[in-house]
Amino acid sequence: MASTPPPPFPASAPVPHGRPDDTASRSREGGLGVAVLGSTGSIGTSTLEVIAASAGLFRPHLFAAHTSVGPLLEQARIHRPAWVVVTDPAAAATIGATALPAGTQLAVGPEALDDLVGAPEVDRVVSAIVGAAGLRSTVAALEAGKTVALANKETLVMAGPLVMRLAAERGAVLLPVDSEHSAIHQALRSGTADEVVRVILTASGGPFRTASRESLETVTPQEALRHPTWSMGPKITIDSATMMNKALELIEARWLFDLPAEKLAVVVHPQSVVHSMVEFVDGSVIAQLSPPDMKLPIQYALSHPHRLDGPARRLDFRLGLRLDFEPPDPVRFPSLRLGHEAAARGGTAGAVLNAANEEAVGAFLAGRMRFTGIADVCARVLEGHAYQADPSLDDIRRLDAWARQEVVTWVSS
Repeated sequence: MASTPPPPFPASAPVPHGRPDDTASRSREGGLGVAVLGSTGSIGTSTLEVIAASAGLFRPHLFAAHTSVGPLLEQARIHRPAWVVVTDPAAAATIGATALPAGTQLAVGPEALDDLVGAPEVDRVVSAIVGAAGLRSTVAALEAGKTVALANKETLVMAGPLVMRLAAERGAVLLPVDSEHSAIHQALRSGTADEVVRVILTASGGPFRTASRESLETVTPQEALRHPTWSMGPKITIDSATMMNKALELIEARWLFDLPAEKLAVVVHPQSVVHSMVEFVDGSVIAQLSPPDMKLPIQYALSHPHRLDGPARRLDFRLGLRLDFEPPDPVRFPSLRLGHEAAARGGTAGAVLNAANEEAVGAFLAGRMRFTGIADVCARVLEGHAYQADPSLDDIRRLDAWARQEVVTWVSS
């Protein structure tokens, strides 16, 4: 590498720098080596589109999945990474000896993934494993001092202070892939930390933006999965419908940008064109606009600090554009209050809220819980847990398991 990476960008740094020379140097050596963790999910597949459109600037080095062996093998045949990793041994056992293309090797288990993300051939790691399962591999990449394009918000929701401290100690760089945090990252370049009054995350409002609280009692999984503007996996789509995704994003922003909870706000913006905004002391509000297409924030994280032409859709102002904004309804979306509370408390609050929500969403999708029960059970578990202000990773894992069991018990009763 031509330069040593600085610590992760705080809000106090008006222009986060990343690795200023790595794109140019690696482009002469066959492209930046990219590891895509969760390559078969929606973020992973969009990442592969960005890599394929980069004219060799990005090189697929490693793809990882848990059990989605069929899609993973198809990706390997098309993109020819050096490695594929299947973290579930039973799923890996179904792969035949001739299933992989020449030049692609198979590794099995989470330990193998931890080792491979730290390889010198890996320049950037896209952390796109959904849920708490993504924490381990993200930590392994940070321990190796990698530049991590973070799509797994749960990493910072569960262990924000620990993760940011680890990144600083190892000289790793965190770049956000969530469209909201990517927008904030870009808007913060317009000022310094002491000039920031408020960071405003936008929310589409999901499919039930105008629904009554009473009508939400009978929502089915099929109805909740019909998102009006984004195409995402089922868990994230349900989170959007409850606005728990925005609650978790508030917690993520609190740690990623080193902002107090009182400087974080949410506004409903159904068009999903303004992805977030930053308000400064002089009254200026800087926003980032683009069509709802995850390929743009993915490419921004991979190419930072440079901007490149790419496959993301563009706004066409010749067609006209309407932008609406409205405050979120706290009665219809009680999850937002939980997110603000967890962001303010820190400690174990985020990990417990995240674990309870993951378990509750699973129960709802399986038909064992009402839609409105998701926020209700999360509130109960968050309130009832043994809070710790400065937990270790072991404490976080223990409370994660406890919160999940609490939801199981609540559902069964």
